[in-house]
Amino acid sequence: MKSRNKGILYIVLSAFFFALMSTFVRMSGDIPSIQKSFFRNLVAFFFAWIILRKDHQGFSGKKENLKYLVLRSLFGTVGILCNFYAVDHLVLADASMLNKMSPFFAVIFSYFLLKEKVKPAQALAVLGAFVGSLFIIKPTIIGMELGYALIGLMGGMGAGIAYTFVRFLGQRGEKGPFIVLFFSGFSCLVTLPYLIFHFTPMDAAQVGFLLLAGLSAAGGQFSITAAYCHAPAREISVYDYSQIIFSAGLGFLLFGQIPDRYSVFGYVIICSMAVFMYIYNNRQLSRE
Repeated sequence: MKSRNKGILYIVLSAFFFALMSTFVRMSGDIPSIQKSFFRNLVAFFFAWIILRKDHQGFSGKKENLKYLVLRSLFGTVGILCNFYAVDHLVLADASMLNKMSPFFAVIFSYFLLKEKVKPAQALAVLGAFVGSLFIIKPTIIGMELGYALIGLMGGMGAGIAYTFVRFLGQRGEKGPFIVLFFSGFSCLVTLPYLIFHFTPMDAAQVGFLLLAGLSAAGGQFSITAAYCHAPAREISVYDYSQIIFSAGLGFLLFGQIPDRYSVFGYVIICSMAVFMYIYNNRQLSRE
């Protein structure tokens, strides 16, 4: 399978896992977002550690990669914490909209950091997917509190920059499982002091849902790390919007949520942009 097609497959798979993660986080109830983030990353850390032990992988040995691992982890942690904070203080649709800005930031910072050119047709497809997502989540911009909105936007930006560094590290020979391990451990260390002094007691069901959320997040993190290691953001970031479709399906099955006609129209736009991007990339490759 071509590297680009693998990237598409992995990013769609990551969208499904992250949709599962959001579902389990919602089912875990009223727990501080930092505590949810800690459990999310703790499970991912041990998951990555087991895979590294099994495959006898580790740090690539390039000391110059260390600073980029730290930057990936720093921006990734900022992205998670800001996103969870926005979810706790904004309408869920508004927080989701701001978090879905991450692919745009990934494309932008891939241009500046990796010097990857963005072709007009690719930019149009990403923009079209963005318009489709607006029809689905219908953000109520009027009434949003500026401070919370800016924090949510910072979450999307942090995630986009983090994914750019993931691709950069992949190009420099760093393995996906180690990138996940480093990021998860870094995030756990950052959030641990808060848990020590402000831990909220949980019942068995809440612990179970958070563990499932952590497993889903681990699957999503491994998948999206592999995606950006296999293909540039400009070619695959549009497929990240499939998470909205997965979330809608899970919402219907588990919570009885039925999408309205505007949401269905958004699904059609996003799928159309995905098909357009796939056909366009295939034609471009056939000419090279």
